Amino acid sequence: MTIGSLAEVPAREVCVTRYVVERNAAEHGDRPFLVFPDAPTLTWRGAHERVVQIACGLARLGVRQGEHVLSWLPTGPDSILLMLALNHLGAVYVPVNLAYRGRLLEHVVRLSDARLMVAHADLVPRLREIEPARLEAVVVLGGAAATPLVAHGPEALAPSDRTLPPLARPIEPWDTQTVIFTSGTTGPSKAVLSSYCQGWSMMGPEAWPFISGADRYFMTMPMFHVGGTGLVNCMTFRAGSLAVVPGFDTESFWPLVRRTEATVVFLLGAMASFLWKRPPGAEDRDHTLKLAFMVPLVDDVPGFAARFGIDVRTVFNMTEINNPIVSEPQPQGRGFCGRLRPGSEARLVDADDRAVPPGEVGEMMLRTARPWALNHGYHNDPAATARAWRNGWFHTGDAFRQDAEGNYYYVDRVKDAIRRRGENISSYEVEIELLSHPAVREAAAVAVPSEHGEDEVMAVLALVPGARLDPAELIEFLRPRLAHFMIPRYVRVTAELPKTPTQKAEKHRLRAEGVTPDTWDREAAGIRVRREKVGGA
Repeated sequence: MTIGSLAEVPAREVCVTRYVVERNAAEHGDRPFLVFPDAPTLTWRGAHERVVQIACGLARLGVRQGEHVLSWLPTGPDSILLMLALNHLGAVYVPVNLAYRGRLLEHVVRLSDARLMVAHADLVPRLREIEPARLEAVVVLGGAAATPLVAHGPEALAPSDRTLPPLARPIEPWDTQTVIFTSGTTGPSKAVLSSYCQGWSMMGPEAWPFISGADRYFMTMPMFHVGGTGLVNCMTFRAGSLAVVPGFDTESFWPLVRRTEATVVFLLGAMASFLWKRPPGAEDRDHTLKLAFMVPLVDDVPGFAARFGIDVRTVFNMTEINNPIVSEPQPQGRGFCGRLRPGSEARLVDADDRAVPPGEVGEMMLRTARPWALNHGYHNDPAATARAWRNGWFHTGDAFRQDAEGNYYYVDRVKDAIRRRGENISSYEVEIELLSHPAVREAAAVAVPSEHGEDEVMAVLALVPGARLDPAELIEFLRPRLAHFMIPRYVRVTAELPKTPTQKAEKHRLRAEGVTPDTWDREAAGIRVRREKVGGA
């Protein structure tokens, strides 16, 4: 594909969900689309029929083109088909994290400007805890539930009359397809506005040419995350299929891959670590998987690829951008992400948006040749939009460095960096070495206040089942692997790290909990780490 085409907005027939689903049903109607471990497969023709039926039901409930509609459903056929049905009307899919309640739930409901929600019955009682703002009605799926709003049952989305009202105008590539809420790690959740063009630029054939319609994506990420909605886009653009499972589970992972005949998967670093640290067995090669995207990478990617007989790639992406950096198979190197894709431009800058010297760490900011290929702001938050898009570039909030060959290396979230006695420390780099210890299953490195000012490093760990860990032995393990100032002072072992539903460690909770009574203190134990003398100094 030429640079000229990378600067052009694709035609609506190429990237707008309604038109692509219609084409898939007409040209590939018998192909599988949604595959389940223990339920009948839904073909593209069957999916299109159900999408039109749901869209008719939504239209009868008053949903119009451009309107925001909340989805509060677990990942499965209901949430996926609802997204496609809303997009069929030119309406906007606005999913809500299943863990939300109270003030956080009220915040996202208010921010959404939605009048209608489609929710699972188990979640509906939480609506009594909040002031619903503009929300007027809820369609309840999965059972009966009392609600403070006007309630409709599942029959509302299954009308017998499947005559769709005409669109007010054609759905355009720059129209908003989804509103995905950020995780809120640095403040209240923001509502990311993403167009159909961004979805295509992020997950279409030019972004990932090594995935085809013959592939089946093993879907472990939730539909309230771009890791879920993005996969629906990915396989829709290719008329491929999704293996839809309840979520990631270490013990059932390979059996479900085999049962669904999945070929591609996205693995968060923790997921990959769980699989890597299981005892080797015959099932390591007894599967259909060919490719895994892994973020971040485990320490021994070639070993992982060889053990499981698959290719491994990594990417840099977030809800607001378009997969601008993708690696070749079997990448190596701590924090390695790959090279910039054609059509994207990146700069590494300091706090004043001045370029940092080659090899130094700076915040990555991005722009693209194609209009609408990145987010078009945060809904109802012009101040956050202005901060993120200052000087005409999107500021990712992620710190990177770039080597002489043009490869990008992730260092840390800008706000997660730790500063100890004049040294800036990447929590990510500390975590990589913690995870290389055979007893460690999960690790988070966070800053806690120091009596000397600035920060001390605390490691919070969850262990491999059945393993034991002597914190003093861990320090000795880390001495040859980390600079002296990076070695944690505090070590805390817990059964599980607190995580978001997308399996990211909730570091803000760990920072807030601080040094707990069960935390081991290296200095209290009399163990010191010092800078090695070089040249007598």
